[in-house]
Amino acid sequence: MNIQYVQGKPLFINISKNTKQYPYLTQDIETDVCIIGGGVTGAIASYYFSKNNIKTVILEKKRIGHLSTGISTALLQYELDDSLSKLQEFIKLEDAIRGHELGLVALKQLEDFIKQYGNKCDYKKRDALLYTAKTNEINAIKIEYELRKQNGFDVSYIDENTNEFSFDLKAGIISKDGGAEIDPYKYTHQLLDISQSMGSKVYENTEVIDLIHYDDYVDIITEFGYKVKAKKVIVATGYDTKMFSDRNFATKATTFNVATKPVKNFDGWKNRVLIRDNSDPYNYLRTTNDNRLIIGGEDVEFIPDIFDEKLANEKYDILENRLKSMFKYINHIEIDFRYCGTFASTTDNLGFIGEDTKHKNLWYILGYGGNGILFSILGGMMLSDLYNGKTNKDMRLFRIDRFDN
Repeated sequence: MNIQYVQGKPLFINISKNTKQYPYLTQDIETDVCIIGGGVTGAIASYYFSKNNIKTVILEKKRIGHLSTGISTALLQYELDDSLSKLQEFIKLEDAIRGHELGLVALKQLEDFIKQYGNKCDYKKRDALLYTAKTNEINAIKIEYELRKQNGFDVSYIDENTNEFSFDLKAGIISKDGGAEIDPYKYTHQLLDISQSMGSKVYENTEVIDLIHYDDYVDIITEFGYKVKAKKVIVATGYDTKMFSDRNFATKATTFNVATKPVKNFDGWKNRVLIRDNSDPYNYLRTTNDNRLIIGGEDVEFIPDIFDEKLANEKYDILENRLKSMFKYINHIEIDFRYCGTFASTTDNLGFIGEDTKHKNLWYILGYGGNGILFSILGGMMLSDLYNGKTNKDMRLFRIDRFDN
């Protein structure tokens, strides 16, 4: 694994019993769409294109579902990383609200997927809590609550007097059915199983080393000399975009996670809601299907090619202590996994979906920010429609060139 991208022992890969492997490319092939990147984003894209009868191939340089997907907490919430009032500094309020609404659209897509194909990825719908333990942030939470309420989101406000959690809470917003949790590794493989049943081809350990652009197609050259001829290329490589563009798409940080051994009670964690605090950077918490607790955050500035083990251990200790202090009534909290990796974000909290500014046959699905999986679902929907000649008006929010002056 790249030292700057993933370190430690990621939870979902290591507890999985799925040992499925995929072939590597050993011949030249042709397809309608070639997706570069075999993480959860590439798998989602493959599903939507295949579902729309578009011939699809995935190329993954390492193992399917590893790297960034392996360290994802898959804590899915419709809300963006920043409050609506803060986002007004960067985008129009109506666009920030639409970003939240699209999160709900993606959550509904995920729920419908589970209903249609079965729950093979430990999916669970959850309420979501945004809260503060600081008196001077109460007003900010109240403003956020009012903005959401006024714009039709199903939210309720809680404070010290109505707090049913075991941790200190001065003010909070509960979003009814505002999120979901999944196992991202299982979800990736479920998506690919379904995509392959519809004709998609998947290759791992097949690194792309060059793209040659023509008017109506692209040749994708792999490290062993075999090539894929595709009408469109979908970049689903997360923060690793150097081969495709010299554009600086996002700001990178390193984020840290710890996960416990299974616990026997959840006292003080009402309804096992998804939890996020109002700090910057924030902490986020969820539970798992096998009764573990996960806490993440403590982000630091990303430094390429350097892994600071001492710093990482300090961050893991902070997260462990915070978890234990928040949930003093949960018995025998014992850390089982510690891991960290690269996290990319944008000022408007939105990812990138759409066409490259230089190459018309090069498209992107880059799920940056805390909503990466939900943005990927939106990207799969929007770009499969675009391939068939239908442009989604909400793609403007995710334009590749939206930060250009």
